[in-house]
Amino acid sequence: MDPATFAAVLCAAMAHAGWNALAKRALDPVLGVTLIVVLAGAIALPLLPVVGLPSVQSLPFVAASVALHFGYNLVLAEAYRTGGLGLVYPIARGAAPAVVAVAGAALFGEVLAPTGIFGVAMIVAGVAGMSVRRPADLLHADRRAVFFALVTAGFIASYTLVDGQGSRLSGNPHGYAVLLFVIDGAVTCGFLLLRRGAAALRVAPRTLAPALFGAAMQLAGYWIVIWAMASAPIALVAALRETSVLFAALLAVVMLREPLAPFRLVAAAVILGGALLIRLG
Repeated sequence: MDPATFAAVLCAAMAHAGWNALAKRALDPVLGVTLIVVLAGAIALPLLPVVGLPSVQSLPFVAASVALHFGYNLVLAEAYRTGGLGLVYPIARGAAPAVVAVAGAALFGEVLAPTGIFGVAMIVAGVAGMSVRRPADLLHADRRAVFFALVTAGFIASYTLVDGQGSRLSGNPHGYAVLLFVIDGAVTCGFLLLRRGAAALRVAPRTLAPALFGAAMQLAGYWIVIWAMASAPIALVAALRETSVLFAALLAVVMLREPLAPFRLVAAAVILGGALLIRLG
């Protein structure tokens, strides 16, 4: 992966960790994430005339991605009802790159070089390792929570593959990304109104600023990913993006004063090693 793309995807990973940290710390977990998606669509809307529309051939991929993102949000909510963030998030995010690598090779013939394969494997192992405080915790994890976390990983892998191919067919990855956010925000807003009524959109002033900041980071982060997948191998971009778990752990230490267990330090080192292999490959 070339240095510019590598650095850009790392920035996307930091943005992903940042908006998740904001959603967890400053907002209601479920409503907060939904609000961020809606606001990201609102921010993207005036950008659409600037970046232009993607090709007609990519529009079915936009529609499929919106449907998959919607399903992802529903399954993720169920996962969080049965297990904690510290268990569900790393498993869901960690398993997804492995699925992308296998499916990308099978469906699109995108076979990675050995360094890329080892890099993806190391990031998957490291991200999964961030979900536990010590190895023995894996034996006592709630099976229902793990199941829904793995289903969530399937949705992540699916929309990643769809958006990777869609961005390549679009002739305009920027237009593809912005249109995706506009439609996703509109669909999410409609669902929110149906479920909770207009009162759900009455946001307290103290929560509006972090929600807007989180929405901007979400838009920027995934926009970069879509742009990167237009030219770089999808599996490598997907794996590198999941270094967001490492940045999230660092934010937890700095912002929330959470201790970083020794086993997670080892997992962090494995993630860094995988990222280095992807850069070299």
